[in-house]
Amino acid sequence: MTHRVALLTEIISPYRIPVFNALATHEGIDLKVIFLAETDPALRQWRVYKDEIRFSYDVLPSRRLRAGTSHLLLNAGLSASLKKLSPEAIICGGYNYAASWQALRWARRRRVRFVLWSESNAQDTRGQRKSVEFLKAHFLKRCDRFVVPGKSAFQYLRSLGSPAETIFTAPNAVDTAWFAMQAEKVKRQATAFREKVGLPSRFILFVGRLVPEKGIFDLLQAYAKLERDLRSEVGLVFAGDGASKKALFEQAKHIESRMICFPGFAEREDLAGLYALAEAFILPTHSDTWGLVVNEAMACGLPIVVTNVAGCASDLVEDGWNGYVVSPASPDKLSAAIGSLLRQPEKAQQMRLRSSERIQAYSPQACANGLAAAALAPFTESR
Repeated sequence: MTHRVALLTEIISPYRIPVFNALATHEGIDLKVIFLAETDPALRQWRVYKDEIRFSYDVLPSRRLRAGTSHLLLNAGLSASLKKLSPEAIICGGYNYAASWQALRWARRRRVRFVLWSESNAQDTRGQRKSVEFLKAHFLKRCDRFVVPGKSAFQYLRSLGSPAETIFTAPNAVDTAWFAMQAEKVKRQATAFREKVGLPSRFILFVGRLVPEKGIFDLLQAYAKLERDLRSEVGLVFAGDGASKKALFEQAKHIESRMICFPGFAEREDLAGLYALAEAFILPTHSDTWGLVVNEAMACGLPIVVTNVAGCASDLVEDGWNGYVVSPASPDKLSAAIGSLLRQPEKAQQMRLRSSERIQAYSPQACANGLAAAALAPFTESR
């Protein structure tokens, strides 16, 4: 028996397309994805890979209102889209959109099962305001099921009172097979790729928005604290763009190294190449619900240095096993972890293999299976 499922999410993200493609082929699921917008040009520079979409979808008319770092996304046509589909379950990606609340009300009035797909964790700095926490608690009480990407989000929902039996895990995923294949392809053309992008022969890598909350200035300080001989052999690459790029570039001028590079925003194909040739991936974030760049880096076989506030840390990285986990805003600890990796090539190689092994369980199909389990649970079992 097939059940109609509507999945509500913000934009057409490249890393979600493989997950939704897998979910659309899942036995028992008749999927319709409803996007609140095609993309967010102010924050996301990536290409929208519509040619890879294999699922049915709508993009709702939308308008964004911005004030400083906050923004409000308003949509039209959601009720009409839901009425046309007449879903038996709704999976809603998050609770911070007006459309999320509208979908919840629509589901409650029609006794449609409502599943919240939530990545929030206790370290998420967005959840420290009392007004936000009050609204969140109100929303959670009205949900039937929950889907989380991993341990941190699971524990957070439990702390807010959600019963464990209502929480399903859909491990956060990127197209691991594609990244691994593309990385191997670039390694066979390493010299040409280095020259194209302007990379040092050896380097550690950061990928993401160049903003303070990603810990980019901590990473720059940590690199400066490395011994001079290491800095003369191993460069630092910041791949991405953002409001702090100019300030970061200016600070980098004062560090004794000619190998700090800013290649800019990288599309998916070039991104895999950066991972392929890096010695390690560093995510020194101050707050991150997950950090899918870690999935990408591990798919390309990299050891990881990540802060313990990243949602992915407790699932993907074991301290001393496939990388290191450090406290945020701690350049000294970050530098020590990086130095340890660079000075122990045999151990780093072991970590590479372990990263490649662990990330296999975080596939688009595994994520789709978790989403399907949450959506179908009311139909297949009594709780």
